[in-house]
Amino acid sequence: MQINSPETNLEMKQLPITIGKRGEIMIPQSMQDSLNVTEGDRLELIQVGQLIFLSPKSPQVPQLIDKIVAMMDNENVRLTDLLAGIDEERESIFQEQQS
Repeated sequence: MQINSPETNLEMKQLPITIGKRGEIMIPQSMQDSLNVTEGDRLELIQVGQLIFLSPKSPQVPQLIDKIVAMMDNENVRLTDLLAGIDEERESIFQEQQS
């Protein structure tokens, strides 16, 4: 899924990933390239309710949160609205990966 918002100049991409045996995750190379991150770089992991965000640089986190809140306000969307279908989406992704 990809969402482009001209109002905020913010592009959102959704890519399924798998957690490995030791809790590691693999970030697709195309996303690593666009974020300019490489092996050994540290990322910030942010949990908001049942959502998880990864950020390559911690100073961007407050700005990201502000943009998300502004987009939600503009669209009259609440966090509960975003979380409403998350279990179904996870199950759909899981079933797709098992096929």
